[in-house]
Amino acid sequence: MNRIHLNPPLRDARALLALACLALAALLVPRPAAAELVIDVRGGQFAPMPIAVVDFSGDGNLGMEITRVISSNLRRSGYFNTLDPNRFPERSPAFDSTPQFDAWRATDTQAIVTGRVTRESGGRLRAEFRLWDVTSGSQTIGQQYFTEPANWRRIAHIISDAIYTEITGIPGFFDTRIVFVDETGPRDDRRKRLAIMDQDGANVRYLTPGDNAVVTPRFSPRNQEIAFMAQSRGEQPRVQVLNIETGARQAVGNFPDMTSSPRFSPDGRAILMALQQGGNANLYKIDLHSRTTTRLTSTGAIDTSPSFSPDGDRIVFESDRGGRQQLYVMNADGSGAERISFGEGSYSQPVWSPRGDLIAFTKMSGGRFSIGVMRPDGSGERILTEGYHNESPAWAPNGQYIVFFREPQGEGGGRLYMVDITGRVETAIPTPNDASDPTWSPSLSGS
Repeated sequence: MNRIHLNPPLRDARALLALACLALAALLVPRPAAAELVIDVRGGQFAPMPIAVVDFSGDGNLGMEITRVISSNLRRSGYFNTLDPNRFPERSPAFDSTPQFDAWRATDTQAIVTGRVTRESGGRLRAEFRLWDVTSGSQTIGQQYFTEPANWRRIAHIISDAIYTEITGIPGFFDTRIVFVDETGPRDDRRKRLAIMDQDGANVRYLTPGDNAVVTPRFSPRNQEIAFMAQSRGEQPRVQVLNIETGARQAVGNFPDMTSSPRFSPDGRAILMALQQGGNANLYKIDLHSRTTTRLTSTGAIDTSPSFSPDGDRIVFESDRGGRQQLYVMNADGSGAERISFGEGSYSQPVWSPRGDLIAFTKMSGGRFSIGVMRPDGSGERILTEGYHNESPAWAPNGQYIVFFREPQGEGGGRLYMVDITGRVETAIPTPNDASDPTWSPSLSGS
């Protein structure tokens, strides 16, 4: 039986990256050839799966804390209905024994998660779990992990990913982080700082001190870097790149005019951005290593908000070249631009799904802002959520969820929300203050 070892307590982004090499190990019982636990979440009607997450035994309250995070993750995904512990027919099934499936079937539970947390020699934490299929009366998967106690929340997220993936067939998204703009102060003098947190709102940490305004952060898909636009008083706004691990910041390009709307290439080696010149803006690509600059559009319009397709072959962007903001797709060299949005209103902030199948966007029509998706050819447009002010969609790394921010009408500030691609699941993401412009990290464990 293989074992999984995690690094010492997380102190910086290097430790987080080191955890990304996790490989999952089968524990005791192999997965049946035909597993029965399935939720079709890619379309059509579905109801959340009833699942019981039993308190992990061992090590005092730590087992219960891990259980709490796993239950919350699964419930927040919208695809699982976690059973109230008061309805458990078994209060604490032993980890090494088989659950009483007949009793669980009477509660309509379809899956059970059991686990155990123990301390190894030297103080390391050993976390184990099993996922049981109540219908077939068999174990579906079982895994174990070894780490330092300070990493217990990471373990809970990784276990959540394993359960989510096993049942839905979609890669998990719980072992991820979100960077956003934290906003405080009066509306006419807002303090805007970049902040980073776990996808569920825990472990908030500030990346910039608030000495200048920051907007539109974008995660690199390959390393611990954030591209964003920053503006100091009396200076032109400029695109900068921040290394999360070292805190080092540098401007991208040496332009006399404003640069904005950065987006990394799929390999993380280049950045797309808009350069404003007079009353128009055009798109450029800058190689971060050679500093080679390539102009991609040359119009008298405002071209902005570019986003690469996952294969790097095409770029979606917004432009008012037709009279109002609409979405266009062109080849990666800037050729062959074609309009893809034709609905009522204006379209902006397009971002290509990591799966390549959809483009998310913000739409303004009738005084309301919506978050929607369409196929790369413009077909199949669907509005997922709408309101007084919704903006800045960003994809989870599995392409199943979108994070965005919403401002209510009146004096209230922005808040972060997550919506799935069916539009049926919408969940608030807690932040300590007002928040805007979220961006989702890749999976830290590569799930």
